[in-house]
Amino acid sequence: MISGFATSDGTKKFAQFSGVNQANFKEFENLTLSNVGIGTYLGDADSITDELVTNAVKQSILSGINVVDTAINYRSQKAERSVGKAISELIKEEKISRDQIFLSTKNGYVTNDADVKLGFWEYVKEEYTKNGILKEGDVTSGYHCMTPTYLSDQLERSLKNLGLECIDLIYLHNAVEGQIKDVSKEKFLENLKDVFELYEQKRDEGKIKFYGMATWECFRVPKDNPQYLSFEDTVNMAKKIGGENHGFKFIQLPFNLHYDQALLSKNQLLGTNNVSVLEAAVKLGIGVFTSVPLMQGRLLAPGAIPDFGDLKPSLRALQFVRSTPGVLAPLVGQKSSDHVSENLEIMKIPPLSEDEFLTLVKKLTS
Repeated sequence: MISGFATSDGTKKFAQFSGVNQANFKEFENLTLSNVGIGTYLGDADSITDELVTNAVKQSILSGINVVDTAINYRSQKAERSVGKAISELIKEEKISRDQIFLSTKNGYVTNDADVKLGFWEYVKEEYTKNGILKEGDVTSGYHCMTPTYLSDQLERSLKNLGLECIDLIYLHNAVEGQIKDVSKEKFLENLKDVFELYEQKRDEGKIKFYGMATWECFRVPKDNPQYLSFEDTVNMAKKIGGENHGFKFIQLPFNLHYDQALLSKNQLLGTNNVSVLEAAVKLGIGVFTSVPLMQGRLLAPGAIPDFGDLKPSLRALQFVRSTPGVLAPLVGQKSSDHVSENLEIMKIPPLSEDEFLTLVKKLTS
């Protein structure tokens, strides 16, 4: 198990020796983070994909990216293992040190293990039900569970999969989205409080540094949507549990030129003002990582993204997202060496300035 976690000195050193434009790093929570990260969501749960993901993570880090995102349910635990292998190999090769890399994972969905030759429900019964980790009524129709017992178990598995003693950031994964069809909003908020208490405990134990919520709908939808969650209330809940130095410092949500609600929808109430979730994040001191910057390739189709900056489609998509005020980094899924090389050309140029970004948004929305 590799000890340590991302530190101020380590991430700063990574940026200095990354060989990429220094404008492509952002300071947040005393960490220096690349403004593009690598995601590891898609792919078959097989050894060929394992190798592709491991190599893509290594290539991304060596190209100047120090933000790596995964989840225990991605490829049925194999994504975490591929990431862990990449980190371990780079450390053994003395290319990086643990304190230079910011690594996040997620838990909440019920997952099996592709390396264990059991059917999904057979695995759940053997691993979770028989051991008292899951009991009747714990799992929703969305295959989601947010009991402290289950999440504790999943964190331990993630640490083992990744080969780490401490994870920089753990997200509760699509909690509202996975629960709200079966649980009242009041009950959900009670359960969320229990989860935040658990995560604060895990911070005290040195197993995680920060926690957050990786979401799809809840922070972007209108207030009258059953999936809606108040961002300010959520942060206040963390403050009540963990004090001013609470660990709830990050969220993840979808954002791109098609899913533009995080920027353009003023659906969050902050005090008495209606603001976008990105505006709220800046004011509340929460870092935002974004998913699906390329919409799983659909934004690469001819004409899907208006021309700007003399950039190819993938770079236009990444440039738009990473230049958006309030966004720390888009997380781009990439496995083949060619795709990694193509996407990471973005690290050779700086993001847009705020004025350039506003001019672009006016052009795109006019």
